[in-house]
Parts: sequence; C-alpha cells; structure tokens
Amino acid sequence: MNDAPHVPVLLAEVLDALAIAPGETHVDATFGAGGYTQAMLAQGARVFAFDRDPDAIAAGAAMVAAADGALTLVPATFSAMDAELAARDAVPVQGVTMDIGVSSMQLDQAERGFSFQSDGPLDMRMSQEGLSAAEFVNEADEAHIAYVIKEYGEEPRARRVAQAIVYNRPITRTGELARIVRKALGYKPQDKKDPATRTFQAIRIHINRELGELADGLAAAERVLAPGGRLAVVTFHSLEDRMVKRFLRERSGSLPSGSRHLPEVAAKHAPSFEMVGRALRADDDEIARNPRARSATLRTATRTSAAAWPEQSVTEGAM
Repeated sequence: MNDAPHVPVLLAEVLDALAIAPGETHVDATFGAGGYTQAMLAQGARVFAFDRDPDAIAAGAAMVAAADGALTLVPATFSAMDAELAARDAVPVQGVTMDIGVSSMQLDQAERGFSFQSDGPLDMRMSQEGLSAAEFVNEADEAHIAYVIKEYGEEPRARRVAQAIVYNRPITRTGELARIVRKALGYKPQDKKDPATRTFQAIRIHINRELGELADGLAAAERVLAPGGRLAVVTFHSLEDRMVKRFLRERSGSLPSGSRHLPEVAAKHAPSFEMVGRALRADDDEIARNPRARSATLRTATRTSAAAWPEQSVTEGAM
C-alpha cells in the first residue's frame, strides 16, 4: 500500500483534459501534497484547492504564499465545494479535478495508520476526527465488519476475516490487524498481493465515507462547473471507477437515471455532460517512475449548458 511519494498521477493527461487558459478558475478537489495544484498554477489558473486533512492544509501554506493570491486552500470535504465556492463568490469554475482515495503523503506517515508497511496506531481518519479504524474494528459487530470488508474491499472471505478480528479484539495497531488478516486467509510470503490490502482498503473507505463522498462530490462538481467546464477524475480501484463511469454515462444521457449508489430521480433530465472521454491509464514509463500509477484510471467530461440534475443525497447506509 505504500507508494512513491507526492507524484501526481497521469498529470499530462489531466492537464490535457483541463485545457487551462490563463485567468480561468479551477478546483483541485483533493489537494494532498499539491502536485496538481502546482501544475494548474503554472498554467495561469486561479485555484481553489480542497482537503479535509488539516496536515495537508498546513503543509500547503508555503505554496499559498508563493502563489501571490492565485491559490486558496479550503479546509473542507470536496462534496461541500459548491457551498464553499459560493461563499467565496467563486462560482462557476472552468475545471474540477479529483484524485480519489488516500494520498501517498498519508500512507507514508505511520502514525496516521493507513498502511501496514510500517506499524502504527490503527487510525485511518483523513480528517483526523470522528470514528477511527481501531474504534470500528473493536466496537462493531461481526456482521457489520464482514459487510464492510466484502462490500468495500471485495474480499470473498470477508466472514472469516471478521470472525478473526472479533476473536482477537482489542486491536490497536496496524501491524496487529495485518497479522490477524494474514493468518485468517493463509498468507504466503511468495503471494503477489498481501491479503491484508483488501481489508485495510475496506475499513478506510468505510470510516471516511469515501464512496458517498465521491458520489456527492461528483454532483457538486456538476453544480459548480460552467458550460464548457471540464471534469477530470482519477480513481485507483474498481469501486470508485465504476461510480464515476456510471455517473458520467447517466449525466451524458447514455444510461437511464438511477443506480445502486445514486438513487433514481423522478424524470429524465437534459444531459449535463458531454464529450465523455475514454478511460485513460498510465503507460509503462509512468508506472516505472511512479508505481502508484499502476492502478490509476482517468475519466473526463465536459459540462453542457443544461441545468444540474436534482441533488441526490448518498448516505453510508445506501452503499
């Protein structure tokens, strides 16, 4: 789960899709270490960058100072971008970029508890508040733990993992949880993928409400983008990519409205997106430079002049 640090994935392809003109306003919905933001600023954009992680906001202060008024950091979830931008009189915008999931900066800090590569407290909270991973695994019942691991980690033996977690409670360290999962699933050192990966992914997605945040963030981007505005979304696993693909197919008129994650609306609406690009993935050269790019998928689209579709609230229970 540990990757090359602070390297923007598919950067050239994202910038090509955004087609930034000097003076345009763009949103970096997932600031992280600021890689995409820095590239947008270099092309003359005014950037509003969002991050719910207070460490990322604090680390970005030097970039704000160097940007001479062209960069505003917003300490909020990207699902709130419409309200936050409206409060700053910054709607509409010409581009929104999302890089979904945990950042390499978070993975590299053992004390944040996202990775089992280095032992640390079992935390995983992007915002550093709310329910921690340790609280979830120690307090949730077995059926709920199994559901989360199966649903968000796509782990076929989720029940066995959940039983092992409950049996071995309390669990407070990432190393402990990884060992428990490996023992439950029969890990061999020669296995290509550590079986703990799926469980860690699932718990992280659950406690940070990542799929609900993505669904709400896509709808918020639809509301803030000007006609002709560009949307670029980079995802790192199939659950996220399927959601983005379905959202863009629905909103471009290629699918009937309604899905498992996005509830059905009452009537068909005019397409709010067009020019939906084919999925792009990193080439071998980029993967060699940045192993994190191996699982990345970029999807892009352009906003039409049609009204945004009615707001749809996505809750954890709906997923």
